[in-house]
Amino acid sequence: MTWAAMTETERQALCDRGLTAIFDGELKTAIGRIIDDVRANGDEAVCRALHDFDKVTLQPHQLRASDDEIAAATVAPEVDAAIDDAITHLRAFNEQLMERARDWSFESEPGLTVGEKITPISSAGLFVPSGKASYPSVAYQLAVPATVAGVPTLALVVPPMPDGSGRIDPAVLVVCRKLGIANVFRVNGPAGVAALGFGTETIPQVRKIVGPGSPPVACAQVEMQRYGVATMMILGPTESVVIADDSADPRLAAADLLNEAEHGTDSAVLLITPSSALAEAIDAELHAQLALLPAARSEAARAALGPNGGCVLVADLGEAAEVANRWAPEHLQVAVAPAAEGELLDALVNAGEILIGQHTLFSAGNFVIGCPASLPTGGFAHVSSGITADTFLKRTAVARADAAALQRMTPTILAMCAHEGFPAHANAASIRQVP
Repeated sequence: MTWAAMTETERQALCDRGLTAIFDGELKTAIGRIIDDVRANGDEAVCRALHDFDKVTLQPHQLRASDDEIAAATVAPEVDAAIDDAITHLRAFNEQLMERARDWSFESEPGLTVGEKITPISSAGLFVPSGKASYPSVAYQLAVPATVAGVPTLALVVPPMPDGSGRIDPAVLVVCRKLGIANVFRVNGPAGVAALGFGTETIPQVRKIVGPGSPPVACAQVEMQRYGVATMMILGPTESVVIADDSADPRLAAADLLNEAEHGTDSAVLLITPSSALAEAIDAELHAQLALLPAARSEAARAALGPNGGCVLVADLGEAAEVANRWAPEHLQVAVAPAAEGELLDALVNAGEILIGQHTLFSAGNFVIGCPASLPTGGFAHVSSGITADTFLKRTAVARADAAALQRMTPTILAMCAHEGFPAHANAASIRQVP
């Protein structure tokens, strides 16, 4: 595809990836039935969803991972060390955010002080996907920011492993143990989202639910907003963009394109380049590297790079930034000459993350760098950000006025009250006026 030759309809179709599935009417109806069942029947409905969709039969008392189960969970030493490494980087990143998220105030005029008090939200639910694969990395990507922010009540829900045993991936339990999360529940995805929103006999109710997932999980999070639950818009299916020029190594660029493409047939991956020669070289490398993937991963990658994504040829890196900003990817890698990086970075404004250079690969961002890796998809990088400690904080405005400051503001108050028709508002100010 050449951007300049594409019609507006074609450009819009390229940018609309993923949202149709999430907001499909039939899916919304099906998820609505699950939500209604959980709202009415609690644990019984959660167990029913596990049986119907995950082929796992459990009793309500088995939904919660026991303290002994969490304590006994083990992983290979190298995985344990990797989890520690990732937690260290994530903690450092989010502690820096907390340093910047301090209470503040200033005197905006004599006698009037305004500012903000910053506190953690009271409770949060963390959804960790499982099904096609297990994702302990998602567990620490969500849980570290929440714990650093100081959320007092945390509950983590995760579908059981896809072997029918009902077990939770031990790596997820290891993450929970290391971070002190004791409320861990094995649930079906949409039912688990509903359970966190409503609360059940076993699963605590929370005020905010975060975590990436399939279209049914994303749909459930959107639907739960109707019941006053805060959720993030939208985390999944995964997507990425690589902007590359002639300086890029095509072998590395192909590997980085396949990084996110292998997630699933609903993933979307886009190469943006001003070089047709580079595009051809990357295409040849993709064919070679696709042949080395397992069949399921290869099928997913072909969908992500084919009908869901592809390659867009642009006139220059300025136009590349224009295309990337409109697409607003979850993950964005910049693989251009060092001299061009600064100007391109300045032009890029819509992305969940920007990784600079071919040594800053997507999988490093996914697993260990410490920047958020649970990021907005479906174009929501236009208006939202990844999950960090900020996700779990709220800001409360605080103001103090003395009598002199109020006297100075009163004419403004009275003028607006008269215009908008609020006499009681006006009276509250006028009775304090000094004669």
